Amino acid sequence: MEPKRVSFHTLGCKLNFSESSTLAREFERGGYLRVEPSEATDVAVINSCSVTEHADKKCRNIIRKIHRRNPNAIIAVTGCYAQLKPGDIAAIEGVDIVLGNNNKGDLFRRVEELQQKGKAEVYSCSVEEMTRFYAAYSSGDRTRSFLKVQDGCDYKCAYCTIHYARGASRNIPISEIVEEAKEIVTAGQKEIVITGVNTGDFGRTTGEKFIDLLRALDEVEGVERYRISSIEPNLITDEIIELCAKSSKFVPHFHIPLQSGSTRILGLMRRRYTAERYRERIAKIRELMPDSFLGVDVIVGFPGEGEEEFMETYRLLEEVGASFLHIFPFSERPGTPAVEMPNKVQSRIATERVERLEELSNRLYKAFAERYLGSIREVLFESTDHNGLMYGYTDNYLRVAAPYDTTRINTICSVRLVAFDNDGNISSEIVG
Repeated sequence: MEPKRVSFHTLGCKLNFSESSTLAREFERGGYLRVEPSEATDVAVINSCSVTEHADKKCRNIIRKIHRRNPNAIIAVTGCYAQLKPGDIAAIEGVDIVLGNNNKGDLFRRVEELQQKGKAEVYSCSVEEMTRFYAAYSSGDRTRSFLKVQDGCDYKCAYCTIHYARGASRNIPISEIVEEAKEIVTAGQKEIVITGVNTGDFGRTTGEKFIDLLRALDEVEGVERYRISSIEPNLITDEIIELCAKSSKFVPHFHIPLQSGSTRILGLMRRRYTAERYRERIAKIRELMPDSFLGVDVIVGFPGEGEEEFMETYRLLEEVGASFLHIFPFSERPGTPAVEMPNKVQSRIATERVERLEELSNRLYKAFAERYLGSIREVLFESTDHNGLMYGYTDNYLRVAAPYDTTRINTICSVRLVAFDNDGNISSEIVG
């Protein structure tokens, strides 16, 4: 008898990716065969995102496409959209199970208990009741793993639904996370990306501190690299920067959201820092880790953002030397304070500002990459063969190409960076 097949469709953040991977391992232990999202399947799991209306729409379209291709497949939807709008998802033809984020860990059991397709079964709860922590890390990628260390957020920014979708900030103890890191090492992965909803807020549940977690992870043998996926400007302390600078494992790569370079707009957004505080934090990083790659999230078109406020953002990004921008046009999310704010920005103006920041991002990334041409950097190469080439990332997150060599996969190699191409990659010569 052939095993049942299961496919996973993951939308949104690295946290969702780590959770989907952990859910997939549970299905595989239960005898299922994991197949690609485009293949025929018996069970389809969609781990949804709801950061924008576009993310909601994408989830709905995926559900309908799966149902057309696999009319008899069990369709289970979980994640943030499922938490915020379970009734809307349950009403879509083909959906059998809807689980909010608090119930995500029950997904395999709910699928196994389901007798047949029919009216969707909904498992959800209010945001106040969201107290469970679903421990997760990704596997399957031979080189890196996303390790979930924290969930939820207490910040309630004016534009964001994450608090309502994920609940309050919570975590498991450092000791348990260290054991998961050891499991990742045993599986052969060399790089761990530390992730969460508000990663730097780790410790709310256990009374521990994020810096203590980093110190403990730094001691795990076999891990060659750590990256912190994202950390709020008000939570990246001198201690954290100094640890990363001194450690041989924490790489010079930071993702620090800005959202706006205007202190006035940051206040309207209910962010917990000023533009000057952001400058000061980046200056500290540049002082101790001058080679650091800096990824930055930016929202354009927030209510009240005029040309001057936009230019404050533009100039700040140039000033701090951002390496890459993740740009989001403001998207109204039902139930958030920003929906009721006056001075809405016209969509055509927001679109034009996105384009200007995209041009800036390309220019800043190229300038950052070209600083290192001719130098030797350490690269961890990934397993996929792309037309005779393999790709990997330097410690400071430059994407590097080299002739495919199976003996170099999942190893850290010294390479000389040769030339920057139009696709944002750097050709290289392996020197050690």
